[in-house]
Amino acid sequence: MQNFADRQIAAIEKKGTPACVGLDPRFELIPREIRDYARESKSPADQAECLFTFSREVLDVVEPHVGVVKPQVAFYERLGVAGLAAYAATVQTARWKGLIVIGDVKRGDIGSTAEAYAASHLKDLEEDEEGGSLTADAITVNPYLGTDSVEPFVAMAREKGRGIYVLVKTSNPSAAEFQDLKVDGTELFVKVAEKVNDWGRELVGERGYSSVGAVVGATYPEQAARLRKIMPRAYLLVPGYGAQGAAAEDVGVCFNDDGLGAVVNSSRGIIYAWTRPPYKEQYGEGRWREAIEAATKDMINELRQVAVAT
Repeated sequence: MQNFADRQIAAIEKKGTPACVGLDPRFELIPREIRDYARESKSPADQAECLFTFSREVLDVVEPHVGVVKPQVAFYERLGVAGLAAYAATVQTARWKGLIVIGDVKRGDIGSTAEAYAASHLKDLEEDEEGGSLTADAITVNPYLGTDSVEPFVAMAREKGRGIYVLVKTSNPSAAEFQDLKVDGTELFVKVAEKVNDWGRELVGERGYSSVGAVVGATYPEQAARLRKIMPRAYLLVPGYGAQGAAAEDVGVCFNDDGLGAVVNSSRGIIYAWTRPPYKEQYGEGRWREAIEAATKDMINELRQVAVAT
């Protein structure tokens, strides 16, 4: 299969935007027209079906506009086996639509356990009409158990044409507690970034980018600018835009001079747009699909200020 980074760039260029829509479906927040029938039953299976229905509807809305989506497995897993099935169906549906799917699973372990995680999420896509495969185009990986916890994911990415995004500098407020600690005079997140270069050196595609990327939060633009220089061949998955407070000018430092090199994610700011100004006043819950589309288009237009991907 074609190198993941090359496939992702092709999807970005096809839609003309580095915008990524995150799927973080919470049963209590999805539109009432979808969740009403399951509200009283409190059945995990019914609620999971609602999550998938909402996810599918969101995919229908955003697919014409973006090339990348990022389902967060935790919001599905909270409903147990039925929720995991809804996640798998969401991943498959997005892939059937031709979208690049980044599974936000943040897996990381050692030895055979890491190999099992890698096989679960990065193996060959099964032709399963019931949506039973967890296989995404790429997944997020936690590197803090060391190289032997990452190598099985790198190996699977190499073998199957998949990608991984290694947690380097995350967008949450307390990230600095560990990630900014000094090791031999250098912050830990810099040390991890240097390892990302090592892990991805042999997976560089025709477009000059590696299938081993890095998660770098837009909420820390100064650090992001440093990391962009340290990892010139790594694609950056950039959370923190929108609902977490980062704006287009904050994410500009994540791109290279070619206008590529970063995928900018927005989750709550897109999929719950009708609950937030200005879309709440203009659309409301009755027109939630239109609100999602409007928020997606606004994000795309804002990102055009800092990146050209056409």
